[in-house]
Amino acid sequence: MSDSSLVTRTLIAAEIPEFVTMVFAAFLDTPTEQTMATESAILEPERTHAVFDGETMIGGGSILSRRMTLPGGLPTPVAAVTMVGVAPGHRRRGAMSSVMRAQLHGLHEQGAEPIATLFASEGGIYSRFGYGAAAMRLEISVPSGTEFWDSVDVGEHRVRELDRATALPLIDELHRAVSTQRTGWLSRTPASWEQYFSESEKMRRIKGRTPYRFVLHPDGYAIYFAVPKWGDRGPEGTAYVSEVVARTPVAYAAVWRYLLDIDLIGTVTYEGAPTDEPIQHLLTDPYQAEQTRYDSLWVRLVDVDRALPLRRYRAPLDVVIDLSDEFCPWNTGRWRLVVGTDEVATVERTEAAADLAMTANELGALFLGGTSALDLAAAQRIQELTPGALRTASRAFSGDHQPHCPEVF
Repeated sequence: MSDSSLVTRTLIAAEIPEFVTMVFAAFLDTPTEQTMATESAILEPERTHAVFDGETMIGGGSILSRRMTLPGGLPTPVAAVTMVGVAPGHRRRGAMSSVMRAQLHGLHEQGAEPIATLFASEGGIYSRFGYGAAAMRLEISVPSGTEFWDSVDVGEHRVRELDRATALPLIDELHRAVSTQRTGWLSRTPASWEQYFSESEKMRRIKGRTPYRFVLHPDGYAIYFAVPKWGDRGPEGTAYVSEVVARTPVAYAAVWRYLLDIDLIGTVTYEGAPTDEPIQHLLTDPYQAEQTRYDSLWVRLVDVDRALPLRRYRAPLDVVIDLSDEFCPWNTGRWRLVVGTDEVATVERTEAAADLAMTANELGALFLGGTSALDLAAAQRIQELTPGALRTASRAFSGDHQPHCPEVF
């Protein structure tokens, strides 16, 4: 249901604190002074929409100007959608639809980023607007001291912990070097690093938790905090890892060996790991790595003809896709996607018979290479109209790595 009395517009800088307060209220929270400063520093007022009922701000959403690595190692501008919420008491009035329309239609009309992406608080919300679940993440818990295979090389470089001020320039350099190799990783500015390290109220309420700690190797790093705990049989603390980044397999193994050997820790939990995280293969007993699976990146192709050529493909392809897109109707129709042996794609409208039929949701899910076209077809979400087209498309869209985004934005 849509309320015609509501007005949606972009904001000015002076309105950002009210916007942040409203969004936090939508998630049943209240921003602290520190959180307000952090969020205000990263938000772009001209890319932040709010919905008003008279003078009252009741909903909104923002876009961050970021670069994401696409399949093929191509850092590409994307619209990173964040801070979307509707104030309590104002749901079911069309405010969310109004924000999504302002964002997606605005990107199209301005010829801005052809790809939008977000983390969803509730998956069912964003599928209505053409987003598809494009990547997953794992929470992995490993008992401290778990053994590696004897063949694992941890090298001779010392792994050490540094204070934040000393560590930040080093981890920023490592992040920049590795981010171009991992599909789904976002660029980070000084403000986004600050937001990444900001401690939410939920985290601050964890009794006894330490500040973030920074583990450095010449070719890798990890960020974690610890929650010390003592039981009848000794220390039972948990180290909660935010991310592990490494340029080489040796550095990766060395950083993980350090994490698993931290004194007074009983369990190491990595809360935002990629689904192809190698740690499970380092362990002599992979059952020790308990895993829980969650969704992460949702992707929306704003302009199909501009978005599809931006990534590289793993196999030649010549397929006609009959696409249905109710929320962004300019995408609806038949598109011919051709990929040569150079992995580069061209896209054009066509009247030729379709080989595959799908909606914008499925195309968004396929885009980063983490969701299989074969799996979607098995779930009756992609229809194969030409025998063989499905398998060929699935191979072409797949990636070298599972897509992953280590930060929730």
